[in-house]
Order: sequence, then structure tokens, then C-alpha cells
Amino acid sequence: MILLCGGIRFTLLFSLVLLPVSACQANDTEPGTPPQAPDTTESRPPHHTDTGFRNLYVDDEGKNVFSYLRMRWFGDDPYADHNEERDQIRVVEQATPLTETPDRPTVTWLGHSTFLIRHQGRTLLTDPILSYRASPLAFAGPERLAPLVYDVPDLPAVDWVVISHNHYDHLDTDTIRALGNGPRYFVPLGVKAWFVDLGIDPVRVEEMDWWESRTTDGATITATPTQHWSSRGLTDRYQTLWAAWRLDLADFSLWFGGDTGYNSVQFKETFERLGPVDMALIPIGAYAPRWFMKNNHVNPEEAIAIHNDIRSRLSIGMHWSTFQLSAEPLDEPRQRLEAQVRYGALNQGRFLTLPIGGTITYPPETIIKPML
Repeated sequence: MILLCGGIRFTLLFSLVLLPVSACQANDTEPGTPPQAPDTTESRPPHHTDTGFRNLYVDDEGKNVFSYLRMRWFGDDPYADHNEERDQIRVVEQATPLTETPDRPTVTWLGHSTFLIRHQGRTLLTDPILSYRASPLAFAGPERLAPLVYDVPDLPAVDWVVISHNHYDHLDTDTIRALGNGPRYFVPLGVKAWFVDLGIDPVRVEEMDWWESRTTDGATITATPTQHWSSRGLTDRYQTLWAAWRLDLADFSLWFGGDTGYNSVQFKETFERLGPVDMALIPIGAYAPRWFMKNNHVNPEEAIAIHNDIRSRLSIGMHWSTFQLSAEPLDEPRQRLEAQVRYGALNQGRFLTLPIGGTITYPPETIIKPML
């Protein structure tokens, strides 16, 4: 994140808090090798601490924003320029109205980790960010590379919003303000206060710990564990929780992975507790350089491991092709994912990507074609 002034690049330290930077040592655990959870004799859940929360299967100490600065601007790792690769972004040829009530579960990718899910007259929105920048600053920070196919006025009335964590590319002030008090918000522990401060009615916000469930209007929404971190400033790391979300609505189930690194315990546990899932929304981007990002961001191979662990019947890749947050080339996540699928890495089901603005129904029959 940089500000150009007189041709000189100045780093904006405050806006670094939104970056997907690991605060922990590189995790050498590979898919299929169960790490060991820390022992605890406390009565509170093991992911709770005196000051907030922690990951259970990686060490949460080691790196910080200054480590990121050294790596990004003075390290040897090559960084792709996504601005120069914008022509690789796939976008739907023509946006179709989202106001109709589909007769089957329907999922539309709005970009990054934002999906609109429609089923039986109900709508769910995930980590909505429809702003130009993923940043606390209007003039600096990662800018939207892909066109905004749908904005808030284009959406049907939203019943539920799930938030995975409070980073700026997942919890966006302007988008939440535009949604207002219409939806019910489901957020991890510690995040409700942010909504109340923004003016959202407290009764509209449900704050939940891992494995807690709420039943609302015929749907059950469950918070499930992930491996990540939280912060919206320089002094509040790990003070609020992070989570994935499971939606069970009549004859359809969906799992939204939010933002996560991989371990071979928590996603298997999600399957063991909740059973297989019809559709999963799984991150595939923002993973390079690997030595720095591994603990908190899966690569495509690890995304497939999650797909296999939770027994997803159909998975959609997300967290790529919208904002540049890391070093890998823009289209590499899709290419690596498709290569792994061709090589037979899936234990079951399908794993694919959508164009920006693309819609898919379940069971999948048609996908809106992209404009290349």
C-alpha cells in the first residue's frame, strides 16, 4: 500500500493493518499431517486468551507489519503487478438482475470474498465489500482491480450477512453502512461493538463463538473454526475472533471459509460435527510469498485439502482476482487450482471458479459465461 507523492513512494503504516500478513512463524505442517493442539487446563475454550483469542495449531508469534515492510520492499521475493495483468480478470458478459427469486439454490460471486446466496426467498451475503478500496483510507490501500458488476442498490433485500473477521478486505465500513439495519448480522466474538459504533441496531447483530449456532427464519447458521487473525489497528491484534460459517437452509447447505490457513484438524472436525456440505466457498489466493503467508492463507493445493476435509460436493474459489494483497500473479490461483483438479486431487465433488458477477445454481447446470 503506497501513496505516490512527487514521484516518491511513501509507505502508509496505518493501512498495513488490513494486509493478509501472518503474525506467526512459518507453519511447516503439510495437509494430512495432524499438528498437536496446545494443552490447556483452563475451563475456558482453548482458543480464548486473557486478551482475546489465538490459533490452536500454529505459533502466533514472530512477524508483524514491520516484518512485512522488510519483506515487501527490501526482500528478494518477486511481486507480480496485478495492474498490468488486469486483462486476465474474467467478468460476466452481461449482468443479470438479482431481484428474481430462483427455484434452486443460487450463488453469485460479487468479487473477493463477497457472495450473494439466494434460496427459498431468503438471501445471505458474505463478507461484503463493494467499495473501491480495501483500506481504512480513501486515497490509499489496495484498489479494486475488477469492475464492480453489482453494487448495493442492485441487490435484493438481504436477510443475513456473515462476517468472517474484521480485516478491511472482509469488513467494509461503507458497504455495511449502505446495508444498514436491513439484514441480521452474524459476527465472531468481539466484532459486535464495531457494528453498534457504526449505528447498526444491536438487536440486528448476533455475536458467536466457534461451534455456536443460531436458528433464524428456518435456517441454522453455525460459526466454525478457522486459522487466521484479526486487527483493524496497530494495537488490537487477536482481540476479536475469526470464523467460517455454515448455513443449513431446508434442503441446501453451504460453508463459507472466510480467510484461513490450513491445518489438518479443524476442517476435518467441521465435517465430523456437521456432516458433508453441498457447496463451499473457499479462498484460493493471497498466498505468496509462501514462507510469509502460509499460516494464515491457503494456496490452491491447501484449498483442495479443505474441500476434501469438509466433504464438499461443489466448491467455489474466492479471495483472488479483485484486490492485490500478495505476490503471486493474478491468474495463478485459478491455474493452479485447475491443474490440481486435472491431476485428480479431489476426493469427491467439483471445485471451480466463477467470473466476477458469475452465478451458479445447485446442483450445477449452467454458469454465466465470462467475458475474456
